Amino acid sequence: MTLAVSQVALALPLAQEGADPTFWDDHGDEVSAAITVVVAFVIAFLVDRLVIGRGARVAERFGEGTVSRATSTRLRVVRRLVFVTIVVIGFALALSQFSEIKRLATGILASSAVLGLVVGLAARQTLGNMVAGVQLAVAQPIRLGDRVSFEEEEGRVTDLTLSYTYVDPGDGRMVVIPNEKMVSGTIFNHSTGNQAAPVTISAWLPPAADIARAETVIKEGTGAETVEVAEWTTDGVRLEVKLPSQGHTTRAGGEEAALRKRTQRILQEAGLLESD
Repeated sequence: MTLAVSQVALALPLAQEGADPTFWDDHGDEVSAAITVVVAFVIAFLVDRLVIGRGARVAERFGEGTVSRATSTRLRVVRRLVFVTIVVIGFALALSQFSEIKRLATGILASSAVLGLVVGLAARQTLGNMVAGVQLAVAQPIRLGDRVSFEEEEGRVTDLTLSYTYVDPGDGRMVVIPNEKMVSGTIFNHSTGNQAAPVTISAWLPPAADIARAETVIKEGTGAETVEVAEWTTDGVRLEVKLPSQGHTTRAGGEEAALRKRTQRILQEAGLLESD
């Protein structure tokens, strides 16, 4: 009897070992990883919504009514930084569900110094752009909506991401500039942080032109507030023409071009562009 019971007891584990594996046994790690990634995205979206809502409430509390351009620029970068961080953590937790990945991670951590050097060299430009994006959001030499000139391009800043700054020249193109270049280069901000900044252009005259008469005809013909000599060379004289400050917060990007055309026509009709 005792022998028979022992045989049955030994047979049960063998029977269990021979049983077909369940779906969870075969795909439990994949399901857990997928759930982790989905939860990470959900949390990222919820936090993103909370950041937007918080910014709007703060703006209303201080009487702005809407989020200012400075706040909007910071919020956009912070939102994306938090979103990416949460998603990366989610993917890392998802990969940790696999035992093979755990063993690989253990070996990688054992040589973390070498790995850090390799990853740092490989991702230097990417990480540099991300750090520069945060720097642009904090220091704010440019803001969303500013008209800027960078190298040979000029346009309106339409977006600022963790890696790139997007500038719209207004001619159907989109200029995409790495943030690291924006931080290390020279930026001319024509809006000076204010979209209502006065429209300003440059007009060149021959060296022997009557500057006083040019100032008079330009002011009368364009309504300019000031016309000043900004530069003098043996090749010509550069006048800076500035219209009165705008009373509204938006202005078309083509106003500078229109003012240049009017100024050239006025100077041409006055005979001030002819060289002696």
